Amino acid sequence: MTTGLGLTHNGPMKRSKEYTPKTIFEPFKIRSVEPLPILSRDRRLKAIEEANYNLFRLSADDVTFDLLTDSGTSAMSCYQWAGIIVGDEAYAGSRSFRRFEETIQKLTGMGQVIPTHQGRSAEALLMQTLVQPGQVVVGNTHFDTTRANIEAVGAEAVDLPCKESRESKAEAPFKGNVDCSRLKEYLMKHPREVALIIMTITNNSVGGQPVSMSNLKEVRDLADQFRVPLYIDAARFAENSYFIKKRESGFDDKSVRTIAHEIFSLADGVLMSAKKDAFGNIGGFLALRSESVAEQIRTSMVITEGFPTYGGLAGRDLEALAIGLDEILDENYLSYRIRSTAYFGEGLERAGFQIVKPVGGHAVYVDAGATLPHIPVLQYPAQALAVALYEEIGIRGVEVGTVMLGHVDPSTGKETPAPQELLRLAIPRRVYTQSHVDYMIEMATQITQDLDKLGGYELTYQAPVLRHFTARFRKL
Repeated sequence: MTTGLGLTHNGPMKRSKEYTPKTIFEPFKIRSVEPLPILSRDRRLKAIEEANYNLFRLSADDVTFDLLTDSGTSAMSCYQWAGIIVGDEAYAGSRSFRRFEETIQKLTGMGQVIPTHQGRSAEALLMQTLVQPGQVVVGNTHFDTTRANIEAVGAEAVDLPCKESRESKAEAPFKGNVDCSRLKEYLMKHPREVALIIMTITNNSVGGQPVSMSNLKEVRDLADQFRVPLYIDAARFAENSYFIKKRESGFDDKSVRTIAHEIFSLADGVLMSAKKDAFGNIGGFLALRSESVAEQIRTSMVITEGFPTYGGLAGRDLEALAIGLDEILDENYLSYRIRSTAYFGEGLERAGFQIVKPVGGHAVYVDAGATLPHIPVLQYPAQALAVALYEEIGIRGVEVGTVMLGHVDPSTGKETPAPQELLRLAIPRRVYTQSHVDYMIEMATQITQDLDKLGGYELTYQAPVLRHFTARFRKL
């Protein structure tokens, strides 16, 4: 057959073997854009000084690349925006709630679904209902708001991360796991004190690292043995499910949705910030097996959260979240998400930064303690590195070290450092392109030669809880 161009065509071209592309491309089209603020270095220096060197206190208009968090910062799809238009704003029992409820019931296999305005609200409701003063909540690693809500009811948050999580260079595939031998030992020593176990997937505080299915099953067995409820913090459940598919034996031929179903089948309940793996700008939920626990929560939530079928959310939010919970399980998207985050991490490592390896799903974590060994831990090296990346590149990241996770004894004022000094650079979903990432890597390469000139910081103001949000610093 001859084409109009004078070329002979005899059917599809035959290849000797299938070619694997090296280029990552975004599996979506961009139909709406927002201009990026591009500031001079002098303006950034002034902005961060006025913010007392706390990146939370910066105006978003002073940030070029906002990697502070992946929570609530994702770009919604055209289908989610269409859902916003048809959202039902009925006060009680809206159609949008029914869709939200059915989506989560199908995903988790749990009959009781309670919407909340965000994840920390779900945490607060759960702790107020199930945890008493003097009790303990055990987990792989509690994140900041989870810990704060546990402590707010007079309980203690205990972290038992696996040994591999302590070494940032270790290439272990599931560094988010709980240490089951330590968990069993703790449950044996404190059989009546542990109110519940929370497994956070992926494990944000140790580098966005995944939890294996075998670890979750072992935790389930221990929970049954000691009659302790097991809850899953599922903010990034889809990313964790994808890691299981790619890294754990026996799951490569299973769909991410099937793996997620299996994860949730192991739990008594789920709490989720839907601002992460549901592409939401706001929202969260609790999913429970126990009707009695759900009834207690619904009774108390009316006082502060709203009627149980909206939980502080507009109907349009519920509609968009229901759609997002389906979209996140698209394996083409997840493949792009995990690979593009790793690409950023590899570039920063080439630039001269020490990073947590392997790279997690939602963020690159720089080991600031190893990158800035000359800064003492109580002069907050991760905070120093965060400020430097903003001043020199316009990147806003977040310290996940002693400022966020350290402990100050209220009676003595003595500060206990966090286990690691990490700087998290969280990647909003469907927001930045490869050229944005390439630019950040290129500019990072330019500043590593001067890292030894960076100094530390001291606190001039700190709140008694969650101090990192509002703290003020002074350069040393």
